[in-house]
Amino acid sequence: MRLLIADDHELILDMLENFLQQEPDIEIVAVTDMRDAISVVSTQPHFDFALLDYGMPGMDGLDGLRRFMEIDAAPPVALISGNAARDVAARAIRMGARGFLPKSMSAKSLLNAIRFMVLGERYVPVDFLFSPTGSETAPPVGTGEGASAASLTARELEVLKALCDGKTNKEIARDLGLREPTIKLHVKTLYRRLGASNRTQAAMIARSWGVC
Repeated sequence: MRLLIADDHELILDMLENFLQQEPDIEIVAVTDMRDAISVVSTQPHFDFALLDYGMPGMDGLDGLRRFMEIDAAPPVALISGNAARDVAARAIRMGARGFLPKSMSAKSLLNAIRFMVLGERYVPVDFLFSPTGSETAPPVGTGEGASAASLTARELEVLKALCDGKTNKEIARDLGLREPTIKLHVKTLYRRLGASNRTQAAMIARSWGVC
């Protein structure tokens, strides 16, 4: 599967690339604005799917989506955003987008959603549709209790670095010689201390601190 990811948030783009490229059947082409997204798809056809950041430069709201979809070789496309509301997602779907993905999704859930949409289905997370505000804004990075790398124990740092590598709790437990329930407890504690709600956010915070 050849996938185009367009996002001007360097940390998120790096996280997505690192995680998705671990899949043996996925090839990633990454750009940081709509102009480059349109140029790449126009000159390098045969993409299977595209993921466009709703707030990146050149997007101009849903006008960027419309321009992208008018390209002759345009692949199926979904929007990704950290703060867009339900009505934006609904309009994008009506325009022909395959789906809408909040940036607060875990990397594994995002991968599953992409595979689902590549098969021709439409996807919007149920939590997003029924959230009180109609938007999915990720918690501020590093605002949890004791939010600093220096405040973490050596074991917590080991677990956090493993999260950066996209490892499962079972894999982390095996590598560290611990029981899986112990790793689950460490992960839950890390979420609270980092102000993160999922593994992707925790890894993003770790990268911003230079932990991994």
